[in-house]
Amino acid sequence: MRIERLEGADRAGSQRWDDFVASCPQGSFFHRAGWQRVIQRSFGHRTHFLQALDADGQLHGVLPLAEVKSRLFGHSLTGLPFASYGGICAAHPAAQAALQDHAVALAQQLGVGHLELRNVESQQPDWPTQDLYVAFKLDIPALLDDKMLAIPQKRRNMVRKAIKLGLRAVPDDTVDQFFPVFATNARDHGTPTLPKRYFEQLQAEFGADCRILSIYTAAGLCISTILCFFHKGEVLAYYAGERPQARGTAANDLKYWEVMKWAQARGCSRFDLGRSKKGSGSFDFKRLWGFEPVQLHYQYRLFTRDTIPQNNPNNPRYRMLIRAWQRLPLPVANTIGPWLVRSLG
Repeated sequence: MRIERLEGADRAGSQRWDDFVASCPQGSFFHRAGWQRVIQRSFGHRTHFLQALDADGQLHGVLPLAEVKSRLFGHSLTGLPFASYGGICAAHPAAQAALQDHAVALAQQLGVGHLELRNVESQQPDWPTQDLYVAFKLDIPALLDDKMLAIPQKRRNMVRKAIKLGLRAVPDDTVDQFFPVFATNARDHGTPTLPKRYFEQLQAEFGADCRILSIYTAAGLCISTILCFFHKGEVLAYYAGERPQARGTAANDLKYWEVMKWAQARGCSRFDLGRSKKGSGSFDFKRLWGFEPVQLHYQYRLFTRDTIPQNNPNNPRYRMLIRAWQRLPLPVANTIGPWLVRSLG
């Protein structure tokens, strides 16, 4: 195996990369080559998209990485920032080993504090591992009709409640409608928001595989919204938000029911409801829908630091900052937030 870098401007190389990801069982939406351009254009991070090739130039594995430098959170190399999972996607152990060795050597060359690989299955058993997050997945039932027998009874009742309140789903909504709801929700949870241009770049790069579904009131107000990715027969409901007006309306239940129907109409048979922290409210909500948790293994090679980074809301050192952030005026949070979140990944 020899390791080469994929350059973002190499469209032919990107297509070959994506063809491999589509054919490899480990290949996920977060392995796609377009993430290189999205991350560079949205955040300015230097990317290192590695590919393992044999002597004949045949592709056998890929590893998308991005380098994040921050005075607040340190210097890291991650596969992949802003992704729930990723890690090495390889056709066989030789390609996986070559990519892992090259990633370690690259991390040392760059002088990062740590290398992080966000794996679904544990790939580096001797590396320190953080098991904070799980993904939630469900096979989409074959029959999705008005009786809604495919979902738990309590969820059916909540969806019917939302319909009686006059809520309606709007597929293929716009970033202009999505972003104010997403940003408000992020501020209310004490989380810095991602920049609007990031979502615009996602749609520009991934086209029909990156779409938004929103829930509107009878009066025409968007109160709940979600940005979804489509990949290999699976829908990934990834970035979600809701306004305070959504409370008590069961808008979220209607949203996920409509996403399930929408995805099935597109030929999807699998629903990925995204990652959640164990013990969180979203963790409990997703289990109530019948989704089963899939453990994610975030694995680290530590260089200049002694412990796994804890850049998440569970870290006690961030509690005061979270409470203060929730009180910020929305325009201020939307101005400062993208500067902070680009360093978190």
